[in-house]
Amino acid sequence: MPLDPTVVADRGAGCLLGGALGDALGAPVEFMRLDEIRKEYGPAGITHPPRLGLITDDTQMTLFTAEGYLRAWVRGKQQGQWGPAALVWLSYRRWLDTQQQRAPAPDAVGLLADKRLYASRAPGVTCLRVLQGATEASEVPDPEHPINDSRGCGGVMRAAPAGFAPTPETAYGLGCEFAALTHGSPAGWAPAGALAMIVHLVAIRRRSLVEAVDQATGRVLRDDRETAHALAAATALAGYDGSRAELAREAKVFGRRVVAGGPSDRSIERLGGGWVGPEALAIAVYSALSHRTPERFPDALRLAANHSGGSDSTASITGNLLGALHGAAALPREWLGRLELSDLIDQVGRDLAASCTGNGFDEDYYGF
Repeated sequence: MPLDPTVVADRGAGCLLGGALGDALGAPVEFMRLDEIRKEYGPAGITHPPRLGLITDDTQMTLFTAEGYLRAWVRGKQQGQWGPAALVWLSYRRWLDTQQQRAPAPDAVGLLADKRLYASRAPGVTCLRVLQGATEASEVPDPEHPINDSRGCGGVMRAAPAGFAPTPETAYGLGCEFAALTHGSPAGWAPAGALAMIVHLVAIRRRSLVEAVDQATGRVLRDDRETAHALAAATALAGYDGSRAELAREAKVFGRRVVAGGPSDRSIERLGGGWVGPEALAIAVYSALSHRTPERFPDALRLAANHSGGSDSTASITGNLLGALHGAAALPREWLGRLELSDLIDQVGRDLAASCTGNGFDEDYYGF
């Protein structure tokens, strides 16, 4: 089926905006236990983003992932050179400037020219350590030459833009490469590849979420069994065994036996806290599968945010998945009205989509 550029553009915007909404919802409770969340916000936990929906480093780094990828796309088109991971690496170092400087330099271009990005929002220690230690002469890390053995969720939480690569396999590979720039364990980069593949399949190939998760589970199994087990556990917990039923039967993820049941924050606790890549992706997939219709988008984010763990990352990934599936039209208008940087996030998402469909966008913004 030919790609409908209008539909894909809406899904590109939805993917990034949905992720940012989840980020803003989960940020206030990121380091709280579930009982603390309920004590602070009531029995239902946190249910809406704050009046000013501030993003965290999750959305900041997602934007810089997109910038690096689109710079590579423009360079490939204009100069015949293709090196996405190297340009995303440089883009992450540009993001580091926003964490260390108070305002843009006079000659700043691209995202660095937007003063709203100059805000430190609890950036991950692993990313900071890797990027602060990098120099102009540093080799670009990759899955075959890891820079560390980190399994943290900081790789997967920023990988959604890779889903707008030309093919599912390319999306998977780029997701892995982008995450491996800072997270060297297969459990740190393989979940990012799986997320990118799922985003591509639902946004570009129009697969159902169940089908996309099943395909990504089979692909990631070749690289990291822990991530494959986590996805199978999330699918089984949501009531969909799929063709990976053999993995679901094995899925005692991180020592926890998984039993299917209705969606609840207590069910999420069985999947872990989301601090490491496989757990974060599993919680997001479970939340999205449990509330996969457009009108239940807010419920999915609430489920992903209200647990004892990395609430901003798990809700952000959930928003990426459902935003890519349903498009920006499914996102609650009231929430979007509160969201920091919503205009920039929307435009970058549409630019990603345009690069995938061959439509025009402002290449000069990424051509520096």
